Amino acid sequence: MNFQQVFGKPPETEASAPGRVNLLGEHTDYNDGFVLPTAIPQSTTVQLGFSSDAQHHFYSENLNEQVSISDINHQPSGFASYIFGCIELLQKAGYTIPPLCVYVNSSVPMGSGLSSSAALEVATLRALRQLLNLPIDDVEIAQFAQQAEIQYAGVQCGIMDQMASSLADTEHILFLDTRTLERRVMPLPEKAEILVIDSGVPRTLVSSGYNQRRAECEEAARSLGVKALRDITDVNVTKILPEPLQRRARHVVTENNRVLEVLQGVTSERFGELMNASHASLRDDYEVSVPALDRLVEILQKTEGVFGARLTGAGFGGASVALVRSGESKGIATHVLEQYNQAGYNGRILVPSLGLSDAA
Repeated sequence: MNFQQVFGKPPETEASAPGRVNLLGEHTDYNDGFVLPTAIPQSTTVQLGFSSDAQHHFYSENLNEQVSISDINHQPSGFASYIFGCIELLQKAGYTIPPLCVYVNSSVPMGSGLSSSAALEVATLRALRQLLNLPIDDVEIAQFAQQAEIQYAGVQCGIMDQMASSLADTEHILFLDTRTLERRVMPLPEKAEILVIDSGVPRTLVSSGYNQRRAECEEAARSLGVKALRDITDVNVTKILPEPLQRRARHVVTENNRVLEVLQGVTSERFGELMNASHASLRDDYEVSVPALDRLVEILQKTEGVFGARLTGAGFGGASVALVRSGESKGIATHVLEQYNQAGYNGRILVPSLGLSDAA
């Protein structure tokens, strides 16, 4: 099916946005902290046209699902909630959005921690900007996208995913201060490339402990008398907190310090060590890993040619990311997946893409 077949006419415009993988800085963005994401080759494409009636019509090619909205007070669920949220927020900002036909196709894997939702939001907003000539820049697109996820999808997310989808590329790392939105484009570590392997265990943020972790961090910050945990730089300060708040805060503080160390310039070997430390912290202090991810990361960390590896995304399933020697990612992935899948799991390589159709 294509736009013409679903809606009976060709689209007026289309726009795309990539998924992202986060190399360091996990669960720090909603603590006003520091992150190091990069874009991945897989992307989401949104095509737009004007509706011939008073309704919005959204169609997802991946899900083979169509949603029509006539009552503006009726908030949809699933993929349509992200699109609807983007439209609603633009209208609340004073822009007139006519009834639309929206067609979505994505090669960003869902449930893998690679921000398929942010890619959908940013692609939707880019397409709306083009179609209606809206005077919004790439940072504003990220901000609208974040609020769509919070207000209409129910995930109390930080702004990292949307900023990465809106501003990052696949050749560089995007350093982002999520409080000030100061950012810096940095090269990948020398003689290294990125490998992303899906654990085969999908995760959903709304039903996971994501919002609980955010609430715990906010409670920890209040107890320490700071606006956000980003304002704590000495990990020893967290020792006055009760458990589990002490461990949650310890992860955020040490994770921010790992990102800031990279900002000063590190070797690929040191970058890998920081990734390994990040996974241990996410597993033990933040408690967002699962046995499958731990096993996958362990195999990666023990494999020749791998500088370091960790879970990526919110956790509770999803994907791992590794920094590996240039030119060796596919060979390493074959070796790792053989061991991992022999243990009864069902992993697959996502980046470098073996063909975007494989990841759809």
